[in-house]
Amino acid sequence: MSDTLEQYPTTATAPPLVKSVYAKVLWRLMPFLLLAFIVNAIDRVNLSFAKLRMAEDILLSDAAYGIGAGIFYLGYILFEVPSNLYMQRVGARVTLTRIMVLWGLVTVATAFVTSANQLIAARFVLGIAEAGFFPGVILYMTYWLPASLRGRVTAGFLMSAMVAGIICGPLSGVIMTHLDGWLGFKDWQMLFILTGAPTILLGVFGWFWLTDRPEQATWLSDDEKRQITQALASEPHTTHSHFGGVLRDPRLYIAGLVYFCIYSGSNTVTYWIPTLIRGFGLEDLKQIGVLAALPFLVALCAMYLLGRSSDRHMERRWHLGLTMLVGAGSFALLGLVQGNVVLSIFLMSLGAAAALSAIPLFWTIPPALLSSAGAAGGIAIISSLGNLAGVLSQAAVGAIKSATGSLYLAFDVMAAVMVLGALLLLIGIPAHRLRDSRTPR
Repeated sequence: MSDTLEQYPTTATAPPLVKSVYAKVLWRLMPFLLLAFIVNAIDRVNLSFAKLRMAEDILLSDAAYGIGAGIFYLGYILFEVPSNLYMQRVGARVTLTRIMVLWGLVTVATAFVTSANQLIAARFVLGIAEAGFFPGVILYMTYWLPASLRGRVTAGFLMSAMVAGIICGPLSGVIMTHLDGWLGFKDWQMLFILTGAPTILLGVFGWFWLTDRPEQATWLSDDEKRQITQALASEPHTTHSHFGGVLRDPRLYIAGLVYFCIYSGSNTVTYWIPTLIRGFGLEDLKQIGVLAALPFLVALCAMYLLGRSSDRHMERRWHLGLTMLVGAGSFALLGLVQGNVVLSIFLMSLGAAAALSAIPLFWTIPPALLSSAGAAGGIAIISSLGNLAGVLSQAAVGAIKSATGSLYLAFDVMAAVMVLGALLLLIGIPAHRLRDSRTPR
């Protein structure tokens, strides 16, 4: 965390916060929150591995699987805003504990579904349970950290999702290979139980570990509390008086559509990579798990390198646009190399890494595109439009897979969607509209 602490704000009205105060806050809160986000990502995508064995047991078609994967986001979207509003009333400790315990319980309960309809219902309830977790954490950070740190902390959260992807594949492979029949449960049931139970325990631990506000922290001295509260109070506060103007800005919806296209590709990667790998002719679950981790490992490296390059050159559009086109090209070529396992794995890893790396690149654009007065509401709208891709794209992929028996056409469709997104970005959002395109921040 030392890189995060290299710069800290000074103002005319508040003394500078020394690195030791920042370090104390970050080391207290961030390990727990990062671990929670990793577990959160694993509990979302464990379904992609469970599908390999549960489909036959509960008569789960590819179309029904696509609906189940996508309906999660419908529940999430419907309850995201209410969850955040409730957090402002009762505090982060209560809210995050409630969210984690509930999603852990729903994950464990998914082990006991006996039909496709029950799975779809369980995924919808899981979306409701998880609703508000990530935005809640981002809001929680505003209670503790100044704006100069929050951007880097958010980037760390996004990168931790890649860590989850690296862990989830091999972990799922080991559980489903070695624990089939343990305590009378099937392999896919053990996967849900063993990935859901730690979330419950972590949520209970959070009740005792988290503190809502700096002034309530018994682990800070009075002087440290005063420095944090003064620094936060000295930051300018935005208003929403111009939000109506933001809603009339077509660039808001162009950005939302671009994010929709990106999320369509990245979500397809998240939920269908194990099935795609098995289509290469591989059946060993541990081998599939290891190979499924490759795209996330490549994406983790690509996120760092692309983000660093984008910041150094203060250029956003072409970095993002070309990344999307690389992903689209890799997806489109997959069908042409059928039968060549090495080339298939290479294109899968490159395309998936590009689709996943496009997400943090994209989120450098909305803050530079929107006015400070309308940024909060505008970003929420963009996020909601993107999350709709989680519902629609997975239903579409499942339907295509059921109709054709192959995932390659589905990946061709996602390639076309990503090309459309890149063109919308490069044509619909000119460089001169981005306030940080020339002046480093």
